[in-house]
Amino acid sequence: MARAIWKGSISFGLVNIPIALYAATRQEELKFRLLRKTDLSPVNYKRVAEKDGKEVPWDQIVKGYEYEKGKYVVLRDEDFQRVDLEATQTVDIQDFVDLEEIDPMFFYKPYYLEPQKGGDKAYALLRDALKDTNKVGVAKVVIKTRQYLAGVKPEDGALVLELMHFADELADADKLHVPKTLEVGKREMNMAKSLIDSMSSKWNPEKYKDDYREALMEVIEEKVEAGGKEIEEKHKGDRPGIGFAEEPRTEWAEGEKQRQIAREKSAPEQESSVAVSVSPDAAAHSEAARDLTL
Repeated sequence: MARAIWKGSISFGLVNIPIALYAATRQEELKFRLLRKTDLSPVNYKRVAEKDGKEVPWDQIVKGYEYEKGKYVVLRDEDFQRVDLEATQTVDIQDFVDLEEIDPMFFYKPYYLEPQKGGDKAYALLRDALKDTNKVGVAKVVIKTRQYLAGVKPEDGALVLELMHFADELADADKLHVPKTLEVGKREMNMAKSLIDSMSSKWNPEKYKDDYREALMEVIEEKVEAGGKEIEEKHKGDRPGIGFAEEPRTEWAEGEKQRQIAREKSAPEQESSVAVSVSPDAAAHSEAARDLTL
């Protein structure tokens, strides 16, 4: 079984639930070491002062805050102790809030909460009550030396503690140059909805893989088997992802071609110039399809 990251309790009102905190995600990143090319010796880093390029021993290093360009104020251990938050080992729930009221962007890292000895009943009671009311317990918790904002939520029979951003940590989207309200034609909107509908499916997380990591891992395994020697590059074939952008455009173009042929057959008495003209409706469709596939 995985090792608990942190142990403490959930606290709200007069309720106290002993819990242990476990990671709910795994890091799947491939880690690489920098090596010297000639003999593959690992490269290490030294602590070097910018001013003279000399190496600095640990006992000569202090922490500084740059309040102006090139100007620093030094903070020593006693300065940090003055603002050191009391590590109460408690997930202190301060409010219960409707889940739909919280922007999903506030949540960023989940942990599982496991009840400890004597806490099963209170744990189950809180989990089921949160599920029935669709509420989230908004809490503060100190882990190691940092205070976090977090949400306590029910998830697949367990309680999850999901770390949250404080309000001032989120960038203001109003500063982006995005269109506010634009007039969109009914046909364009119908085409957009039709495309979304044709690509809609049930959520299946197993469907989505890290293609880059898997392909890179194959290259690594091949090089290991080859004793580190260079390997012949394989034919890449069709690249995944191109069809996503091109397919809707191709399907639309084919459909527009068939519609044009049908219009020509249905109006043989019209002049030939009509057969090659593009109606306003078709132009609108063309623009919509182009916008959707960029």
